[in-house]
Amino acid sequence: MNGHEAAGGPVREPVGDRGDVGGVRVMVVDDHPMWRDGVARDLADAGYDVVATTGEGRQALRIAAAVRPDVVVLDLRLPDLAGVEVARGLGASGSPPRVLVLSASAEEDDVLEAVKAGASGYLVKSASREEFLDAVRRTAEGDAVFTPGLAGLVLGEYRRLAHRTPEAPGDGPRLTERETEVLRMVAKGLTYRQIAERLVLSHRTVQNHVQNTLSKLQLHNRVELVRYAIENGLAELD
Repeated sequence: MNGHEAAGGPVREPVGDRGDVGGVRVMVVDDHPMWRDGVARDLADAGYDVVATTGEGRQALRIAAAVRPDVVVLDLRLPDLAGVEVARGLGASGSPPRVLVLSASAEEDDVLEAVKAGASGYLVKSASREEFLDAVRRTAEGDAVFTPGLAGLVLGEYRRLAHRTPEAPGDGPRLTERETEVLRMVAKGLTYRQIAERLVLSHRTVQNHVQNTLSKLQLHNRVELVRYAIENGLAELD
């Protein structure tokens, strides 16, 4: 990005809408200064409010608690604390940000561990500047964003777990008919914008349905919603 190559609890409300990034607060965590500065510069040039940058995991947790970013762009390889532990710590905070992992690794174990730790999305550092900025925007809006091919990996893992640990369909909180309809579409991988177009609703209304569902089910992101849908027979497994 900007010419640099890669070197190595409570539910937050959706932030902004398509094309509106001025109010989105972003924090960048990466231990390579040139890469970190390039990412921060790209974000600032695109209109994001870059509230902090750091190359250390423990410092990232302290700073995030103070500046309360909406999105944290997080590398997995940090010198003092693994990125997955940082993601887990951010998720346990009183006002958890959404976490977009930006890593040089596309290894299956790294992707799955990041998602299990609470990451909303996972992008490899070979992504273009445009792909990265789009991923940050979509993460802020509440979408689960993955480098092409990785979404299928995550969904496949949740399908495998669903077959091993099925739950009774009648268990758990009761969703409204509209919330269930939106949940089914989320499980199919549709974005909020696509769901809104299909149901003839506003983008914000779809976001509100998803947030209500997350709150009822005590989940934290779209990836966890997909797993819930599969486990409860609300998504096709084939």
